[in-house]
Amino acid sequence: MRRLLLLAAATVLAVLVPATPAVAITYGVPDGDAHPAVGGLVSPTQYSDGTWIYCSGTLISPTVFLTAAHCGETGERVTVTFDTAYQAGDPVYTGTFQADPLYTYKQNDPHDIAVVVLDEPVEGITPALLPEAGSLSGLSVGQPFTSVGYGAYEVTNSPGGHQYLYDDVRQVATGSLWAVNKAWLRISMNPATGDGGTCYGDSGGPNFLGDTGVIAAITITGDAVCRATNVVYRLDTEAARAFLGRYVTLP
Repeated sequence: MRRLLLLAAATVLAVLVPATPAVAITYGVPDGDAHPAVGGLVSPTQYSDGTWIYCSGTLISPTVFLTAAHCGETGERVTVTFDTAYQAGDPVYTGTFQADPLYTYKQNDPHDIAVVVLDEPVEGITPALLPEAGSLSGLSVGQPFTSVGYGAYEVTNSPGGHQYLYDDVRQVATGSLWAVNKAWLRISMNPATGDGGTCYGDSGGPNFLGDTGVIAAITITGDAVCRATNVVYRLDTEAARAFLGRYVTLP
């Protein structure tokens, strides 16, 4: 389903955190079957325009789907799709949302990480890999990352303000590392330098290390018009691993 949101509407509906979270791939291309473990959280039907994908994520075990804490509430029942191009009525998997209990809006380490524990295992999809402890600390500036997710594929500027265009298609883009922080990686998604990245709808989605199957970090936030920086939460830290270790075996 194609959707077009003004900035004001996106702020309400895109499941944002105060730092303007990122939620969709921009300056990318349709992913097709390249990353089948990447899926999306499907909205409930009470929205006026029906069902659509509001956050992204990745299968990390047959029954565990990784996403961001700001995409839901602990105990909430949610549905997940792995379709390359979701349409209302397509098959979904149901599970229970579990956010890191230490989740906060603090920027030094927000614990903005969650999983969906699925009722039934997903068959036919190989789960993505997690990074080893501390393995991202020595990355060099310019290291490429592959961002995957559903959501806004374009941002336009009109007299009514910025508009975010969605089509619920899984897309992929490549960015380059700017900086490594204690809990974050900051990745360039500036199209002027040949980079692409995330926007509204990609929250919780994976940022793979180069062209590997290792999820280095999950998308959390970025600039309001999705043209400068993709700010992603590292999965190799003690805090992230403490949470993930409750649900999956860590490398």
